[in-house]
Amino acid sequence: MSNKFDFIVVGGGIVGLATAYKLQLKFPKKTIGILEKESKIGKHQTGRNSGVIHSGIYYTPNSYKARNCKNGREQLVAFAKENKIKHQTCGKIIVATTASEVEVLESIYKKGLQNKTPNIRFLSPDEIKEKEPYIVGLKAIWVPTAGIIDYVSVSQKFVELIININQKSKLITSCEVQKIEHQKLKTSKGDFYAHKIIFCAGLYSDRMAKKDSVKTDMKIVGFRGDYYRLTDAAKHKIKNLVYPVPDPKFPFLGVHFTPMIDGSVECGPNAVFSFKREGYKTTSFSFRDSFEALTYNGTWKLFARHWRKGIEEYKRAFSKRLFVKELHKMMPSITMNDVVFARSGVRAQALDSNGNLVDDFKIEDRDGNIHVLNAPSPAATSCLAIADEIVNRI
Repeated sequence: MSNKFDFIVVGGGIVGLATAYKLQLKFPKKTIGILEKESKIGKHQTGRNSGVIHSGIYYTPNSYKARNCKNGREQLVAFAKENKIKHQTCGKIIVATTASEVEVLESIYKKGLQNKTPNIRFLSPDEIKEKEPYIVGLKAIWVPTAGIIDYVSVSQKFVELIININQKSKLITSCEVQKIEHQKLKTSKGDFYAHKIIFCAGLYSDRMAKKDSVKTDMKIVGFRGDYYRLTDAAKHKIKNLVYPVPDPKFPFLGVHFTPMIDGSVECGPNAVFSFKREGYKTTSFSFRDSFEALTYNGTWKLFARHWRKGIEEYKRAFSKRLFVKELHKMMPSITMNDVVFARSGVRAQALDSNGNLVDDFKIEDRDGNIHVLNAPSPAATSCLAIADEIVNRI
């Protein structure tokens, strides 16, 4: 196996693979090596998210997130159509159930207008019922461009197209990067060389940056989210994506109902501090991950500021009853028997030393190498637009 490439992308998640795909399109004669530490692609955030195609309504106007989500959604839907990847533009409603949420909802609507989110409109309580007979709210926003897709299928298609364009390009799995020496990577499968290396390491982006001597005022902190699903007898209660009004202090969108491409309907996720970066059980623990997070000033500042919210989320993580109670705000008819546990995911969230959750995408250059340091939701929706940003830098 040749271990010299023109470009190497570290990380076989959707952002890394979209970047490799866009690089290969732009430079068809250049060789690309994709190094993935797992035995297959998309095992972590890419394969463990809600599968939602976001519309870009929530984000601060003119931020990376706002620009890239709108552009990324358009590119992703076109890519899915062209490559016959199963997807559906089912639309979404964001539902306010209290007077204070109505105020936040109206501010989201204004952001949506500034972000040119297509065809959004308010729904009255009766119009909510027309869209979703089992959902109750004071006011809602209808977002017709939101949808659902299988991001692992998209990722697999990227790999297939890359190798079709240049058969010398390769995906190398079970290949963990241990040391970075500028244009040389020492890995569990030997040394690899490239003129330019792009790091899209998700939950390990800060550690890769440190290995490459990139100074950052942030650390990745994992937040685990649990998903339940509606039983076959209850899944008729949801037709579209149904979201609560998010807490404006957090970059999480709240526990929501999501129809999936396979016909099931999921509810979730919550968001709790994870004691392991790739820990998918309530009891998952890594000494190194916990020690790094809990000796970081930013973590304690975050906890001090939001301890009440944190305790609420933790209680929900261990109690199905409390999880269902949260869903009950939007769907009063939901019962404990309507939901069963489905799965969990961990979100990589950058946290600065002042305890602020870094809300926007963050990409840095280091002597020709490029590091994607923070790519939280809607990174999957935005993957092709983020890839364009990186290719433009190259």
